Amino acid sequence: MTTDPARPFGRVLTAMVTPLAEDGSIDLAGAQELAAHLVDRQAHDGLVVLGTTGESPTIGDGESHAVLEAVIDAVGDRATVVAGVGTYDTTHSIEKARAAERLGADGLLVVTPYYNRPPQTGLLRHFTTVADSTDLPVMLYDIPIRTGTPIEVDTLVRAAEHPRIVAVKDAKGDFGAMAWTMARSDLAFYSGEDMVNLPILAMGGVGVVSVVGHLVGPRLAELIAAVEAGDLVKAREINDGLLPVYTGIFRTQGVILTKAALRELGLPAGPVRPPLVDATPEQIAQLRADLAAGGVQL
Repeated sequence: MTTDPARPFGRVLTAMVTPLAEDGSIDLAGAQELAAHLVDRQAHDGLVVLGTTGESPTIGDGESHAVLEAVIDAVGDRATVVAGVGTYDTTHSIEKARAAERLGADGLLVVTPYYNRPPQTGLLRHFTTVADSTDLPVMLYDIPIRTGTPIEVDTLVRAAEHPRIVAVKDAKGDFGAMAWTMARSDLAFYSGEDMVNLPILAMGGVGVVSVVGHLVGPRLAELIAAVEAGDLVKAREINDGLLPVYTGIFRTQGVILTKAALRELGLPAGPVRPPLVDATPEQIAQLRADLAAGGVQL
């Protein structure tokens, strides 16, 4: 649980995979074990549950509630638990947000509506309506490569006027837009794309919502600390050492190779759900080499 208003969800968060049993059903005990591992051994002070890396598009509402409740029970006393509730349907997003609040989530992750690609006025209405539906703080998720629609600077600035819209998970990679948004609002920016963790932090980002954090959480904490201390030489050294890890995990969808790595390490993960497919032996061999170059042995 964070008490720093400048970092409303903490510093090191991971978009946690949703562990599955071999038959594809939810592994609730595995979710609790993995959440505890990330918090207690991987230096996390927060988790994002049921985001894209959590395979939210293929996780039903009842399953989502069970996973969220299990993770909160496991680590909610010592980490911020943010629930992914965004969909392309405002009414459904509100239902998911209210359920997350009832279950005890600390915050909400609300992605830009995808597929129907609303105009900026529709985005603003969607975000503020979802934020109005609970008393929880909201992190917007700006990832146009998946949604087809970037959140424009003016929209972010106007959204920031809402008292509960407090942060952005940025996976847009538009550093000029980020600079303008930071200058014109008090939104807390979290890096949502591991390859650009360092530049986002250097520009004023307050933390990361990572995927590689499943494997290198303590090194991400060191990276953030170095930037905060103004030691960019050390920050670059840490980041350079992480580059093979970033590349290795994202040679295909991050969840596919993250689950492969976790399985190799004997941690809960299981398969992915269709339409995703599990890593091939060749991909796992490449992953093992990539991670070894980044100091992670499978």
